[in-house]
Amino acid sequence: MPDGATPAAAAAGIAAVAAGERAPRSAADAAVAICADLLRIDTSNYGTDDGPGERTAAEYCATVLADAGLPVEIIEPRPRRTTVMARWPGLDRTRPPLLIHAHTDVVPAEPAIWSRHPFGAELADGCLWGRGAVDMKYFVAQVLAVIRAWSGSGQRPARDVVLAFVADEENGGQLGARWLVEHRRDLLDDCTEAIGEVGGYSARLPTGQRLYFIETAQKGVLWFEVTARGPAGHASMINDGNSVVTLAEVVARIGRHEFPYRLTPTTRALLQTVADCVGEPFDPVDPEALLRHLGPAARMIASSLRDVASPTELAAGGKTNVIPPHATARFDCRFLPGSEEACAARMRELIGPGVDHQIVYRAIAVETEFSGPVSDAITQAVIATDPGAITVPYLLPAGSDAKHFSQLGINCFGFAPLQLPDGFDFPAAFHGVDERVPVDAIRAGVAILERFLQLC
Repeated sequence: MPDGATPAAAAAGIAAVAAGERAPRSAADAAVAICADLLRIDTSNYGTDDGPGERTAAEYCATVLADAGLPVEIIEPRPRRTTVMARWPGLDRTRPPLLIHAHTDVVPAEPAIWSRHPFGAELADGCLWGRGAVDMKYFVAQVLAVIRAWSGSGQRPARDVVLAFVADEENGGQLGARWLVEHRRDLLDDCTEAIGEVGGYSARLPTGQRLYFIETAQKGVLWFEVTARGPAGHASMINDGNSVVTLAEVVARIGRHEFPYRLTPTTRALLQTVADCVGEPFDPVDPEALLRHLGPAARMIASSLRDVASPTELAAGGKTNVIPPHATARFDCRFLPGSEEACAARMRELIGPGVDHQIVYRAIAVETEFSGPVSDAITQAVIATDPGAITVPYLLPAGSDAKHFSQLGINCFGFAPLQLPDGFDFPAAFHGVDERVPVDAIRAGVAILERFLQLC
């Protein structure tokens, strides 16, 4: 951690922000300042309790919320794995509340391979650099900044808003969103819609129009563990049943496999919108033909056209001159809504006979319609602040805490607005080296978020 970014220094900064010692003049200014503060707090999630935990970031959020006059509840299933909940009263209290959720944990980063320290929050090239810049501390900062600015003027959202700044999203939410759904439904039961990551970011078409991708669907997850077994022996001897060879063949077979296209209603709507904008036909047989118009976002959308299975972990042996009795691999398989059984069956075919396998983790796929009051408010807010822009639903090939909240019957939308500069590779920033977020994109997103909260 760089100088000035220790937990003690970060904690000391909490009071400064809450007391207004560095109080910016607008919500947009505040969002940038708060984002920088949050980036300096190391909330790396290693999948265990060995990391620094989310406690310091949670205290920061709680202090800003309390300073704005909101009652705050701190939830900590295990020490330092901390979630902050609050309720923001709206103008129409007869309507069910909107849930706004964001996670404060981040995936680990190796400082040695970064251009700038991942917890330094450096401002360079028009961007704030740091782990969590896009995933997803900028949105935490935007929400806190708007609440802080509005509390000073007495402004309120259109309806009640339940705020959840949660822990542990990067490890499946067991100590965050999933824990809330399983143990504290009382905080969420009356919510009907939600907004969170990964959506509301823009890409410019060749026509000059900006598309804002609103996430309305997510792939599901199946993690397969595959173990090949064979006779152990000395590596100098011929061994036709070498477990490493058998496993390597399975890994290569799955890694090179291309699942067929399968377009969900969400993806069809997106591609039809792109086709209409650029004046080209939409051919469901060749859906990738339109992706060239989407710039860096094309990679994200391409992964939503089919199921995907990626080899991610290998384990075999412990000595170079010994053929091991077993070799194990893990595969991260992402399936489209409605294709879980077909995807699992195809995986079993690819694994083949005589090789052990089991599913060690499963998460549901979700899909909701881009319609209704929240969708309308999203579209109106985007157009009001970026005239001529178009909102389109899309399917996130990864997952988020929306999977857990959707199990309570909450319609979840990925909407954490960023007006990105042309060519900015937003998908590459997720979990990548040199993660960063454009400052002007944060500022423009605040204006969209403020308008949305007036309409929601």
